[in-house]
Amino acid sequence: MELHNLKPAKGSTHSEKRLGRGQASGTGGTAGRGHNGAKSRSGYSSKRAFEGGQMPLQMRLPKRGFKSPNRIEYVAINVSKLQAIAEKLGLSDINAEVLCKNGYIKKTEVFKVLGSGDITMKVSVTANAVSETAKSKIEAQGGSVNLV
Repeated sequence: MELHNLKPAKGSTHSEKRLGRGQASGTGGTAGRGHNGAKSRSGYSSKRAFEGGQMPLQMRLPKRGFKSPNRIEYVAINVSKLQAIAEKLGLSDINAEVLCKNGYIKKTEVFKVLGSGDITMKVSVTANAVSETAKSKIEAQGGSVNLV
């Protein structure tokens, strides 16, 4: 094999169809675009969801619901999870930085402590939000809860 002998495999390439070159070519006159209409014009490109003048699907379906731009999406961390984290890492002070560093939350996320489960050790928690049951369980063990 030599560079000057290289060529594509037989049948793998096709010559470009020359449009609008007379009736004998088979694609003369209208260049394979049918007769008059928007699609036969040069520069034609359809709009997204255009259905030929029929009412598009997304306009036929009703609008539903509402997404508040001010909603705060909290990551839920239960008291039992705090217990497990404190035991695993040997900590008595838990905050967003510790949780982020150990992969429990992402850097941009905010978290809320919820009251599911039990806690048996004194823990100081700094969180974005805390439920009443979680707060009472943590404080019952002598821990403290601080809000950011």
